[in-house]
Amino acid sequence: MSDAPVIKTESKRKSTADISLTTDTPVSCPECGGHPENTGEETICGDCGLVLSEYRIDHGPEWRSFADDTTNPKRTGAPLTRSRHDRGLSTEIGRSIRLTGRKRRQFARLRRQHNRARISTKRERNQVYAFTEIRRLTGALSLPKQIRDDACSLFRSAQSEDLLRGRSLEGFAAACVYAACRVAGVARTIEEITDIAKATSAEQRAAYTALNRELGLPIGPIDPAQYLPRFASELELPSDIERRACEYISMITAQGIGAGRNPSGVAAACLYTAARDIGFELTQQTAADIADVTPVTLRATYHDLREVTLPATE
Repeated sequence: MSDAPVIKTESKRKSTADISLTTDTPVSCPECGGHPENTGEETICGDCGLVLSEYRIDHGPEWRSFADDTTNPKRTGAPLTRSRHDRGLSTEIGRSIRLTGRKRRQFARLRRQHNRARISTKRERNQVYAFTEIRRLTGALSLPKQIRDDACSLFRSAQSEDLLRGRSLEGFAAACVYAACRVAGVARTIEEITDIAKATSAEQRAAYTALNRELGLPIGPIDPAQYLPRFASELELPSDIERRACEYISMITAQGIGAGRNPSGVAAACLYTAARDIGFELTQQTAADIADVTPVTLRATYHDLREVTLPATE
């Protein structure tokens, strides 16, 4: 007796639509109690042939793992991002060199109307402009993406609290970048951001004061040691000078000398002092310029540091 092909019938059997397609493979067949078998794309009963599931659910990661070259690219698009006013959910009409004549003009009109439809309110227009400025600042300062996303979230919060009224969008964009750096503990001075920002120093400080006052940002004093690696790299100083400067900063913190002083100036003074100890050629003006402070500020910290360290070295 030859084996007849298994045919799925609708009579006296449960329809496939009645069986959940979004769950894992069932333990037993709901029709005959047989053992289900997974064939890759379908899950069928090995005894009666009932199709239990027509689609195989992929429970793997949604994104491609670049650490694993054997993983195939996934079907999804770009991830959601807080640096876009629409979180990156909108689509774009691309460009093609194969289109000519009337088709090219038609798609140019469609692209223009599509871009206009993406921004429907003045609130979204302000977000687009501010987020573009934030992305430019974070890119120019070589800041990580987390700082960029945090700065955009701060701008949304400021907009929700109605802090933008009567203030500059460029100033708030720069202030959000600086505030995100302060919250994350990334060493960036306000002068560094002001130099490349489109806003003036007064606009940026007014926006930052409003952010800090109204939103209650968890901002503490900056540790001068956070500036040491970047300053030492820009000044091309040896590693032993950086290590000795870090010891000086620990000493200043313990003695309370750096209280109320510019942390970048304290870091520059410690680097200058460490360079003087080993005879490395470093002028006060060069060290002050890298920290964006005056040589007078650097010398004040240098003299106080010498008063503490000289008795111990004699």
